[in-house]
Amino acid sequence: MSDRLAPIRLDLAIDRIGEIIVVHCSGRLVAGTSDRFNEVRELIPGPKRIVLDFANLTHLDSTGIGALVRLYVSAKSAGCVLEVVNMGKSVRQLLGITHVLSMLESIGEHNIRMG
Repeated sequence: MSDRLAPIRLDLAIDRIGEIIVVHCSGRLVAGTSDRFNEVRELIPGPKRIVLDFANLTHLDSTGIGALVRLYVSAKSAGCVLEVVNMGKSVRQLLGITHVLSMLESIGEHNIRMG
């Protein structure tokens, strides 16, 4: 099946590790799927830290970036830290080009261990 015919889908698996929420994102954060981040936004202002795991995120477009920025603003306004980990090369490049990467905190840079 070609990528064009594959269903556009974003799956979120939400885990709580103490006071940290880890959101495992799989699929495509693009137009038509970005509303799924509303599930994460509804968790705010509960946790002090939300970690988005992009290990299985295959695509990101401008709508997805907008959803990520809205989530970041909501978290920041509530005193919550939003972090993104395990970005693939293309996602990292896109976030870097748009300067969104610089506003997000990276767990790796702070030597924080999960689990």
